[in-house]
Amino acid sequence: MAADSGKKPSANGGKAPAPNSGSVAKRLPRIALVFLVALVYRQLQAPPPKIPGTPGGPPITSPRIKLQDGRHLAYYESGVPRDQAKYKVIFMHGFDSCRYDVLRVSPELAQELGIYVLSFDRPGYGESDPHPGRTTKSLALDIEQLADAMELGPKFYLTGFSMGGNVMWSCLKYIPHRLAGVAILGPVANYWWSGYPANVSREAWNVQVAQDKWAVGVAHHAPWLTYWWNTQKFFPGSSVISFNPAIMSREDMALIQAKFGYRTYAHQVRQQGEYESLHRDMVVGFGKWSWSPLELEDPFPNGEGKVHLWHGAEDLIVPVGLSRYISQRLPWVRYHELPTAGHLFPIADGMPDVILKSLLLGDDE
Repeated sequence: MAADSGKKPSANGGKAPAPNSGSVAKRLPRIALVFLVALVYRQLQAPPPKIPGTPGGPPITSPRIKLQDGRHLAYYESGVPRDQAKYKVIFMHGFDSCRYDVLRVSPELAQELGIYVLSFDRPGYGESDPHPGRTTKSLALDIEQLADAMELGPKFYLTGFSMGGNVMWSCLKYIPHRLAGVAILGPVANYWWSGYPANVSREAWNVQVAQDKWAVGVAHHAPWLTYWWNTQKFFPGSSVISFNPAIMSREDMALIQAKFGYRTYAHQVRQQGEYESLHRDMVVGFGKWSWSPLELEDPFPNGEGKVHLWHGAEDLIVPVGLSRYISQRLPWVRYHELPTAGHLFPIADGMPDVILKSLLLGDDE
């Protein structure tokens, strides 16, 4: 008979000891914090873009050129045939737009003067590949490569609208030797460009509706938050993205009702996703620039070309005060202020002809 070991049976019948409820309670805040951080991180991350021509991406329906880094730019040609043109103009579309939102010169003027217009989807829009590394310089260099691929010659004209107008300053800085003249139309300005007096930038800042002050401020101070800010549902993001009528002047509303019916291609604009198009625009346009357009020197010191700046006095999307100050600071800029126009003046009847005649012929209209 085995000897008694003297051990008493455990109170729980030999089972493993129950975990200490106090230690679990201590770890719960840590677990909750990790879960919260993971949830927030997921919310901040934009989904990958739907790249044209790839599985799951939109189809390619337009001609494209290939850039040196392997990206593609989709383009659209209008006006007279390129090989018959006397004037070759590259047009850059604005925010939430695409290659078809071109400056629509009349067929009569195009034929009379021999005007060829080349527009293209900026990176991430329409059918142009996204460019996560986009900077204030990279798009100017893209334009130079586009001009060479399309054989536009050593010099060409440029015109850009809204956020595309913002890029015109980069072209004046980085590729002035390729430019024959530039028309900048209602350009988006960066409130933090050096050279603006505090009262000028503050007055322009206060023209914005409250939701845009927040959206623009986030793009500048916390660009990593831009996607979440403009897609969350707790409070309003950019009024331009959501199309808030409060930012439209009377003339803008009339133009939208009369003109926007032709935008049968509107579904193409954001088809790659909003982050690499709209949000990337905001991050680059309103981000921290290492230079300021207010410091630029005359790109045409010998008068071989002109820079024209156009702005509507009733613009509620891009405050006119910043363009006014630039025109005062840079005497070589030919400034045209339209007293009753809003932001969308380039699509008003007859305005494309007025703008291009002024750029190409020097007409003061």
